[in-house]
Amino acid sequence: MTKHVLCAVDLSHLETEVGLLQKAADLAKFYKASLSVVTVVPDYGMTIVGSYFKEGTMKSAVELANEMLHDFVSENLKDFGKVQHIVEVGTPYEQILEAVKVAKADLVVMGAHKPDLLDRLQGPNSARVARYAPCSVLIVRD
Repeated sequence: MTKHVLCAVDLSHLETEVGLLQKAADLAKFYKASLSVVTVVPDYGMTIVGSYFKEGTMKSAVELANEMLHDFVSENLKDFGKVQHIVEVGTPYEQILEAVKVAKADLVVMGAHKPDLLDRLQGPNSARVARYAPCSVLIVRD
């Protein structure tokens, strides 16, 4: 039985994430489950890259992402009720998997786009989450 749904959204593609969020909310309502929404702010990848940015840049990016996530959820789930908002920093699939543990989710809902050549070689985030998540994962195509 599903008790907690985690929806992973990409704030850089909000136009395609609306349907994804609504699908996750519908599933949460159907199962009478709680809902968390996670987004991931990519980190610099290497310390040397981060040294080229002024101090506080990452903190500002996280604060903006948190504000955008709250706005996105409140605009698109007006009558849903309480939603947990999670903003992580790092590699998307790793942070989504971490959010699964923290939120104790038993269903992950996330989107997938048409893979390009790089995705075919390395594997998209959705494939990695589906492969390694300790719970069911629903991949929604736009």
